[in-house]
Amino acid sequence: MNEILFFLTLAVNFCCVIFSYKIFGRIGIFCWIAISTIIANIEVLKCVDIFGMALTLGNVTYGSIFLATDILNEKYGIKEARKSIYIGFFALLAFTLITQIDLCYIPNSSDFAHEAMKTLFTITPRVCFGSMFAYFVSNMLDVYLYGFIKKNLPSDKFLWLRNNAATITSQLVDTLIFTCIAFVGVFSKEIVIQLCITTYLLKILIAILDTPFLYIAKKINPNEKQI
Repeated sequence: MNEILFFLTLAVNFCCVIFSYKIFGRIGIFCWIAISTIIANIEVLKCVDIFGMALTLGNVTYGSIFLATDILNEKYGIKEARKSIYIGFFALLAFTLITQIDLCYIPNSSDFAHEAMKTLFTITPRVCFGSMFAYFVSNMLDVYLYGFIKKNLPSDKFLWLRNNAATITSQLVDTLIFTCIAFVGVFSKEIVIQLCITTYLLKILIAILDTPFLYIAKKINPNEKQI
């Protein structure tokens, strides 16, 4: 059942990227990146088994950010793709700051949500730093790698190579940074290595499966004047 839901989640996330681009143009992509950074950081709290591996949710939604930045890079250039990373980083920072302040409020005697919010939004400083640092570094790397490959291999027949080479490489950096910052010293070395390997394997699969959606986006001509 989880495997079926995994592919359904893939389809929903990637279709949301395409629909937001078709309807709203580059502004839709910017909005999706802001939304998905927040969703992914909530989903990551839930652990599931997929293909026999223990994984945290959020990897699919987080992976859609790389598809979104690649679309911007392909259609509008590296400057717009870099701008989207700043937007996503700001959304993540604002979400983190506001939720931490919310937890400081003393709940009313009839409140029923405070404990659930504590479970969802209480984060350790190292996890918070690891998440933000990994997001910024890996997405910047993805943008520059994609732009570099596009500059040297501009033909559309290398579109798949630009997408996969940039995303798979940057996702490796993302996995290593976050796992090391968040979990080294918390879990044993063997567990940390296992988390790195299983998470990265899933990210490779996601990167490969998002390629057809980049080809779809390449053919879309959104009505930018709607914005």
